[in-house]
Amino acid sequence: MAVAWRPVLPLITIFALIAFEEWVSVPSCKTVPSAAHLGQPAAESEEDLKVMMVANLLLLGSEAGFVNLYFRHYYMSKFFRKSFESVRPDMLLVLGDVSARGSELTRGKWVSVVHQFQGLLGPFLGLPYHVILGDRDVGDCRGLNVKMVNWVAGNFPGLDSAGCGAFEISNISFVSLNAVALLCGDNDLRFGVEKVVERECVDLQMGIEGPTEAMNEGGKFREIDHNFGWRENSISYGSGPVLLLHFPLHRTADGNCGGVDAFDESLKLSRESSTALDRRGLVGTGPYKLSQTLPPNVTEYIFQALRPRIVFSAHAHGFCDHLHSDGTREVTVPAMTWTVGGDPGFVVATFHRNSRAVGVSYCSLARESHVLIAYIIFVVLFVSTMLVSKPPLLICLRR
Repeated sequence: MAVAWRPVLPLITIFALIAFEEWVSVPSCKTVPSAAHLGQPAAESEEDLKVMMVANLLLLGSEAGFVNLYFRHYYMSKFFRKSFESVRPDMLLVLGDVSARGSELTRGKWVSVVHQFQGLLGPFLGLPYHVILGDRDVGDCRGLNVKMVNWVAGNFPGLDSAGCGAFEISNISFVSLNAVALLCGDNDLRFGVEKVVERECVDLQMGIEGPTEAMNEGGKFREIDHNFGWRENSISYGSGPVLLLHFPLHRTADGNCGGVDAFDESLKLSRESSTALDRRGLVGTGPYKLSQTLPPNVTEYIFQALRPRIVFSAHAHGFCDHLHSDGTREVTVPAMTWTVGGDPGFVVATFHRNSRAVGVSYCSLARESHVLIAYIIFVVLFVSTMLVSKPPLLICLRR
């Protein structure tokens, strides 16, 4: 009886591999408690807005090699599909660095990155989505090309010529800013970002105080370093829109990052791995270090003008849940790609209709090293089953 089963052992191994690929692509999600809301989390309802947030896709487009195209990109596509089936989000947000070398690409090669990105979205194409620009997409201040930024921004929905956007969905307001431009000096892009901030500040005041009071406050500015000025704003903190950035805001030296031990370790590993990226032949560290944040004066300007309900940022490659001194919560979204090493993942934010609190879940994905080890095991098993099933096959052929 045992001999009769030997010929089908290789097929069983192949089916086991297919089942493994489906299983390993399913994300593992964990709710992250907020230090600002330590009570019971708000009960979810069908009217809540569930948003999936990813970052640092680092697509290579036409420059992708065999491993990136048929292994890493293959699994990232599966991650997107399985995450969609598991999370069932209402919207997708991509917090920058869609391209690995976008600032170095010609327009023709950028088009291949956009096509790769659209192919990656798969089931998300039927949902509203928004993309912001990262430093890998547009470069640093020294090589910032206004025309190129305008062209790249035109390839993604909802972005203006400065790479900013503002939209509302399910009565939740979102504002995305070109964080790269905020690091630069006097240039058209930075001024364009400031115009968006001031416009949103006026809209916020008009919505709460009324148009007369907002216009009366319109001329009150205070100057701070590097010519950044903030409007005198009487609106309470946390009353503004959801703020989307690529670079995290400035944090105090004693700021706590994480809140869950596993997440602290994830952030540590992702930062340590960045120093070895070039040696591993990966995409490098990009124009700015992973520790880069927006300057303190820009951070204060944003807090004073927008009074964000919550901030979502990226760039650091690891998850972080930080509470600023004014009570504003900032969540840093980890990289979703294997290209940077460490633990890939994404964040799911749930905006409740009956509460100002925002539910945050951190979703981890399988490590590349774990999948490679599993493949090696399957290859060994497959070869072993082929050798075991070979003698009966030879006997049958001789007869």
